[in-house]
Amino acid sequence: MAQEVIAVFDIGKTNKKFFLFDMDFREVHRDYTYLETIEDEDGHPTENLKALESWVQRTFQDILKAKDYKIKAVNFSSYGASFVNLDDMGKVVTPLYNYTKPINATIIDKFYAQYGPEIQFCRETGTTREGMLNSGIQLYWLKHEKPDVFSKIKHSLHLPQYLSYLFTGIPVSEYTSIGCHTALWNYEKQDYHDWVYQEEIHKILPSIVDTGTSINSKLFGHQIKIGVGIHDSSAALLPYIRSIDKKFLLLSTGTWSIALNPFSKQLLTDEDTDSNCINYMRINGAPIKAARLFLGNEYNEQIKKLAVLFGVSEDHHKTMNFDADIYRKLKDGFTHKFKWISLDVAPSNIPTPVQFNSYEEAYHQLMMEFVELQIDSIKRAIGKDHIKQLYIDGGFANNQIFVELLARGLEDMKIKTTDASLGSALGAAIAISNIQLDQKFLKENYALKKHRPLITN
Repeated sequence: MAQEVIAVFDIGKTNKKFFLFDMDFREVHRDYTYLETIEDEDGHPTENLKALESWVQRTFQDILKAKDYKIKAVNFSSYGASFVNLDDMGKVVTPLYNYTKPINATIIDKFYAQYGPEIQFCRETGTTREGMLNSGIQLYWLKHEKPDVFSKIKHSLHLPQYLSYLFTGIPVSEYTSIGCHTALWNYEKQDYHDWVYQEEIHKILPSIVDTGTSINSKLFGHQIKIGVGIHDSSAALLPYIRSIDKKFLLLSTGTWSIALNPFSKQLLTDEDTDSNCINYMRINGAPIKAARLFLGNEYNEQIKKLAVLFGVSEDHHKTMNFDADIYRKLKDGFTHKFKWISLDVAPSNIPTPVQFNSYEEAYHQLMMEFVELQIDSIKRAIGKDHIKQLYIDGGFANNQIFVELLARGLEDMKIKTTDASLGSALGAAIAISNIQLDQKFLKENYALKKHRPLITN
């Protein structure tokens, strides 16, 4: 008898993944691909949307033909800040613009001059000024810079909802995609921001549906429940929300290190906005206060420099373990020694090159400076909330020195790491299911570990 499963397409900027989960959310099948980028009309690299569509449709058809599985539902998770623009015939009329694409500063200045002051606008929308990463700005840019193209747009769909549209033909909008640093949503009014209506952008944004919404469809003779998609950060947070009965903060680490507080009841302040705090959105439309650091990117840059400086391989950092003697030596009279390449923090007057006795010493110094920044970011995300549990997932969850230093710096918090390799995919599966999770879920599915500082007396 065929096994009943939930299918999920988890679309990252680098890897495109397809999962099958059984009804207890255990992974039973995985497929993935890497798609080369193409160039948009300005020569900037962007997603090959046609290749993505072909892979999604081919992968799904192949699994339907297999006799081992019976797909009960399918959902979609993907990165945000990416619109697919369709004409009245459902044809894609623009590239899927990359959120790293530069945008003329004059158009941004014009926008904030008209709809600012900037600090107020950013506070209301839970954003910072990020150009195309504020995906609403993409639509404003199209309207004012490419009016002929904009006039052809009937629907603008966030990428997760476009993936759903490929299966249903029904255009919708959904809360978590609207709420991820788009500059579209006014968190204070719980509605699209006034500028969206004034620019008549709302006319091309389909009706908003709940994240748990599903559409029953018959595909190739199979009756399947099709989800409307979910933003990947909100999806990754969902298993924690559904299985933990106390307030917590999730530190999701990767290229970005994002401290997510899903329990904040206070709206962002000007001070929050000024210190790079933004909002994401829970599946029920409630705000998630988030503080971001470009820590993973900075880590990769600094590791390359250390490898060259000490004549070791770039993978040498993977052999590092916490050394109490080095830590005590550096802690005594601690000073900053690294100049940041990509971190948006206040510059310091640090002489270069800084001398270290060994790679190990330099690495510990780097991690101590990283953790100092990380703790500040965590405290900004917590704000006035009383939160004593911290969960860490992603790349730094496996870094013993990072976790050890964090445990030392946050002695009043219980720190736990998880192996959330399924991350947003599992969240997307849960979003379309009515099954309740219990407190054993993280231990059984996420390799949950508790951490206490090592004794170094």
